[in-house]
This record gives sequence, structure tokens and C-alpha cells, in this order.
Amino acid sequence: MNLYLLIVIGILLAHYFLETIVDFLNIKSARGDLPGEFLGFYDNEKYNKSQQYLKENTKFSMVRNSIITILTIGFIFFGGFNLADKFARGFGFKELFTGLIFAGIILVLLKLFDLPFSFYKTFVIEEKYGFNKTSLKTFVLDNLKEFFLTVLIGGVVFAIVIIFFQRAQGFAWLYCWAAVSLIQLFFTFVGPVLILPLFNKFTPLEESELKTEIENFAKKQNFKLQGIFKIDASKRSTKSNAYFTGFGKYKRIALFDTLISAHTVSELVSILAHEIGHYKMKHILKSIIFSIIATGFMFFLMNFFINNRPLFQAFKMDNLSIYASLFFFAFLYTPINLVFMVLNGVFSRKHEYQADNFAVSSYKKPEDFVLALKKLTVANLSNLTPHPIKVFLYYSHPPVLKRIEAIKALIK
Repeated sequence: MNLYLLIVIGILLAHYFLETIVDFLNIKSARGDLPGEFLGFYDNEKYNKSQQYLKENTKFSMVRNSIITILTIGFIFFGGFNLADKFARGFGFKELFTGLIFAGIILVLLKLFDLPFSFYKTFVIEEKYGFNKTSLKTFVLDNLKEFFLTVLIGGVVFAIVIIFFQRAQGFAWLYCWAAVSLIQLFFTFVGPVLILPLFNKFTPLEESELKTEIENFAKKQNFKLQGIFKIDASKRSTKSNAYFTGFGKYKRIALFDTLISAHTVSELVSILAHEIGHYKMKHILKSIIFSIIATGFMFFLMNFFINNRPLFQAFKMDNLSIYASLFFFAFLYTPINLVFMVLNGVFSRKHEYQADNFAVSSYKKPEDFVLALKKLTVANLSNLTPHPIKVFLYYSHPPVLKRIEAIKALIK
């Protein structure tokens, strides 16, 4: 049997079993007794509901991953990629446009596969636990917008990579790295203005005690606000969040309307102090640099697998091509991507602790911040006791009990 085929199947199965084992451990680590920190916030009924929400989502994820793994392996063994390639080549275009058609076919297949799962997650699980506010119309429009944005932006990036590998030879990976990094930076700056409003309505926060308190805090921190916005998140879910995004004149603070309605002014400013802390401590910049380094390493490795005949034989391909090489390399890159994801998670969790520290030391209302974290956790039915391996591999934020423990240690 082809060595690359064995490697690809081995990676797929290893990734599947890793996720399954971690999910199983995560369910087992769920505590039946309510942690003392949340006494008075969860009653027994709601805490049991949060446990059931965790279990149902985890089992759903396991089923989805099982089906994905089986279908992917079947698609490889039965020459699915070669059939897509033959169809794309049937139009008689040159490699660039043939590659875009090939990528489009794979994208459509992935989207069609994911739709039933997305529908079930939204209209069955989220509905059952009282989160869903998404109408069928919004669901359809969201998916159409996501698809066309993926085609548009992904198509441009895909075309650039093909062109550079066609024409730049040994330096192609460097040109690809530079181009994709510039595109990443572009969307970091203007994404909040160009893309996010396609999905949500951003309304400037009206004159109020909350706005005045935010502006006063920002002024004390010498943080120049370009805008404080309220998002109509309630049209999709009752879950709450807030975030800071963008740079320069494009940076903005965004508050879910569901968050505003559930918290006091001091709690909300504490949350925003945390978000401003990320900016003041250059966490966003560090994250971008890390992403650019990871992208460069990916393109460097990719350079060795363009038009690799044994790799194409593993996928039962009749013809070599740059565009199919990109897809096949993605399978081989999965373990390395996991390593980068774990490293990013380690840095991200450290940054969360630092931003919490900033919020406490700058706004000086730690009790309100802790209260806000507790309310957010209960409102979103978040897991209080995730398994340490789950946290290490997949969490970008520390578990809430660890965050509260660290905050309380600061004020002793």
C-alpha cells in the first residue's frame, strides 16, 4: 500500500481518536456537585441543565466527527478527489481556473455535508436549552453570506497561491507567505467595518450612564476610543459576549445587546477593562505575529509537497496539479497545525490572566468583575470543570473557576 496513504489515514484516525478520548474524559470530569464558588448563582435544576447541555453537545460532536472521518476516508479510497478533478478539467480551462472549479466543488460538498449538522445544532440543541433565537430566514442568509465570502476571499487567496507556485519556483513559498500575511493584516484592520456588519447591526451606544463610565475609564487609561457599539446578537441567541477588534481608526468595542441587558454598569465596564487590557498589553499584536509565523512555516513545508507523485497516487489522482497539492498537503499538516493550536492556546490563556489582572488593577472593582464572570458562565451554561487535557488542547480561555481564583489572589 502507498506510504502516503497509510500516513494520511493514520493522521485522520489518530486525530479522530484523540478528539473522541478527550471528549469522553471531558464528560467524565463533569462534577455532579455544584462548586462552592457558584452557590447562589446556580440552583440544582439549572446546574443539572448545564451538565446535560455539555453532554448533549459532546455526544453531538462525537457523532459528527465519526461521520466526517468515515466519509473522508471513503472519499479518498473511492477516488472522490479524482472525480472532482476530472469534472473540473472537463471545462478545458488552464490550471488556475480549473483549480478554482476543483476547490469550489470540494467547498460545496463540505457545505452540503455541514448544513444538516448546523441546522440540528441551532434548531434542536440550542432551541432545547433556550438559547436559539435564529429564524429560518436568518439561518439561510447567514449560510449564504458565509459561503459567498468564503468563495470570494478564499478564491482570491487560492488563486494567488497557485500563481506564485506556477511562476516563482523555489521562492514561491516566500511570496505566498508575504501575500497571505498582508491579506490577514488587511482583514484585521477593515474586517470589523466591511464583514461583521454583513451579519449583525452595529448601533452606536446611546448616551447613558454606561457610555459615560466607559469613556471616563478609557480616558484614564489613555485609550482612544473610535466607537462603542451595541450588536443585535439577540436575533440569533440569548448568549452574551463582548469583544474588541481592529486597529487604528477601525478599532471598536462591541457589546452584545444580551450582555447589556443582564449586567450592571460596573460589571460591563469591568468586562470592557479586560478587553482594553488585551489591547494595552499588545496581546492582539502578539497573536497576529504568531499567526504570521505559523503561516510562514506552513508555506515552507508545503513547498516540498507540490506535485508530489506518490502523494497524488495515495489520493488515486490521474493528473498532477498545484491546486490539488494544496488540499492533499492539508491532510499531512494536521498534526503540525495541532501543535501550533496548542501553543496558541497556551499563550492565549496566559493573556487572559494578564487581561484579568489589568481589569482588576485599573478599574479596581474586582467583585464586580467576578460577578460578571459568574453571570456570563451561568447565562451560557458553560462547563465549570473541564478536563485539564481538554483545556490544554482546545481552550483559548482558562476555566472560569481558575480565573476567579487568580483574581481573588490579586486582592488578598
